[in-house]
Amino acid sequence: VQLQASGGGLVQPGGSLRLSCAASGRPFSDLAMGWFRQAPGKERESVAAINWSGSGTRYADSVKGRFTISRDNAKNTVYLQMAFLKPEDTAKYYCAAAVFEWGAQARYPYWGQGTQVTVSS
Repeated sequence: VQLQASGGGLVQPGGSLRLSCAASGRPFSDLAMGWFRQAPGKERESVAAINWSGSGTRYADSVKGRFTISRDNAKNTVYLQMAFLKPEDTAKYYCAAAVFEWGAQARYPYWGQGTQVTVSS
């Protein structure tokens, strides 16, 4: 499975960004997806997760109400819509895929290369 994340950039506090992650190498409906982030000097943390059909989603408390994860199985793509961004959202964001489980605690064997999000005025 190959994952290609895109959509990061520099945004002002309060702004919005949408990240995309395109998957290939396996039927997308086989894959549960997650978004993670890692800031310099901090551990990687789960941001959001979505199950195979998109009927189930999970969010970190720090992003609930601001971020939305979604997927388009016809386009083999998962999205992370981020709104009301804060400086503490600054991190490298990674998409990940799993086959047999989903959620923040799932084991994700497949990872994308990451896309940088910087929230600053």
